Amino acid sequence: MSKRRNFSPEFKAKVALAVLRGDGSMAELEARYQIHPNMTAKWKREALDGVKETFQRGKSPTNRNREEEIQRLQAKIGELVVERDVLAKAFDR
Repeated sequence: MSKRRNFSPEFKAKVALAVLRGDGSMAELEARYQIHPNMTAKWKREALDGVKETFQRGKSPTNRNREEEIQRLQAKIGELVVERDVLAKAFDR
């Protein structure tokens, strides 16, 4: 039984771009990179889906999540600053 191969994101992007650019037929690219035809089709589909997300209007969910996390962390920093100031005054007596 053969061991399952793991491919880096850089390798997947390289193959997907080669397929999209038409650097050769699918069979040629699969032979050159020694990958299964299903993988090239999957990576091509994922690359096209990623391009669609890049050009969507509005903010992506990841950006919204980041902004929410930043606001939550800033609120926590504010609470900690107030707590620190209260404790500093209490121990200065």
